[in-house]
Amino acid sequence: MPTPPPDLIQLTRAQVLQALRHMDAEGPRMPLSTVYDLVYKSKRYAPRAVAQLAYRLALGQPDAVWPLPAGAPTNQVLEKLSFTIATKRPTLENSPLLDGDVAAQEQMQELYTGPVPEAPPAKTRRSDAAVPPAPAEVQEPVASYAAPEPYAKPQALAELFMSEEKLDAALAALRRRRNLILQGPPGTGKTFLARRLAWLELSATDARRVELVQFHPSYSYEDFVQGFRPDGQGQFQLQNGILLNFCQRAAQDLERPYFLLIDELNRGNVARIFGELLLLLEADKRGPAHAVRLPYAPAGSAPFFVPDNVHIIGTLNLADRSLAPLDYALRRRFAFVNLKPEFGPPLQQFLSEQGVPEAIITRLTTRLSDLNHVIADDPELGPDYCIGHSYFCQPPPDPAEATAWLQLILDQEIAPLLTDYWLDQPAKAAQQTKKLLS
Repeated sequence: MPTPPPDLIQLTRAQVLQALRHMDAEGPRMPLSTVYDLVYKSKRYAPRAVAQLAYRLALGQPDAVWPLPAGAPTNQVLEKLSFTIATKRPTLENSPLLDGDVAAQEQMQELYTGPVPEAPPAKTRRSDAAVPPAPAEVQEPVASYAAPEPYAKPQALAELFMSEEKLDAALAALRRRRNLILQGPPGTGKTFLARRLAWLELSATDARRVELVQFHPSYSYEDFVQGFRPDGQGQFQLQNGILLNFCQRAAQDLERPYFLLIDELNRGNVARIFGELLLLLEADKRGPAHAVRLPYAPAGSAPFFVPDNVHIIGTLNLADRSLAPLDYALRRRFAFVNLKPEFGPPLQQFLSEQGVPEAIITRLTTRLSDLNHVIADDPELGPDYCIGHSYFCQPPPDPAEATAWLQLILDQEIAPLLTDYWLDQPAKAAQQTKKLLS
């Protein structure tokens, strides 16, 4: 049966508003959308779910089926009724404290420390009184995912400076534990490898099932899991974090794997950020049977669990000793894969295929290998501070520029790092910098 054009779908704005009121009264029970949200009064709704309910109310038929698919066809109908359709942000779900819960709303407003706007007068005495225009809602950019392309092991081996045996071992650890940490010195391609491990398991470069987040010192449980955060009106609302939204997406597609990539894992306070995830990460603690109640969740809300198809890959920079270490309880939930700098044949072949002259390749690999030996033998540094190969993975397209390219990287990126490494030994830093640049 052909799909009717949007112009033939008879819905009014009043019917859609009635559907939104029904949703608010019933609580956040409607399914979440994958890419788009209908945004109304700082709340977000699944567009097709809204259209479905409005359609049933309009026809007076509880079992009526909305005839248009999700996405652009449904969005066009709602946009013609002056509703805003936006792509998802890292925070997607509505606050469970809805307009109908007046007492809860008032309690939340007390958390806001800014100025309280004055209520408008009940009646305007002059009919020609100027009415200030309503603030325009900001339209978010439309998500533009590249079309997924097939991805297999030969492509990965061509991009990665690692053997097939080591790649297979990393994939086996990911499948066994579902949680993997790639650790090594800076510049060893940890994030690059993390994304390709996900692609290999997906058999495609599917960005819709891979989410990347980076931890940092200001990152919190409220950002990652759930907490009260200010909305566009300056008031605090209970909002889900990236983890909950990602798990909700994965739970709607249990037949396929989903991958959450956490870059710079140890730059945040991991134990505090993860919270209940410390329990739910375990491979045998997945699914509804092991769901737990979140501390911010209101009474009566469904408990949270991590679906079976969610995989987590973290990257950990071993040179960042000043950052929060991972405790042993968290370490037991992950498998670990060590990465090392690679200045051997794989990098040499890659640079040669990019047109870098052999003399430049020899100079690069010889000097960096010698420097890494010095760093690894230093009792104050050690192997965790070695220089990775990622600094040299984007050679210039013109081979004539290769000499200047290498010299600039050594002078502007590697030499300042050596000065910082041997801050209390300036003579040694100067000596190694001279050997590197001469």
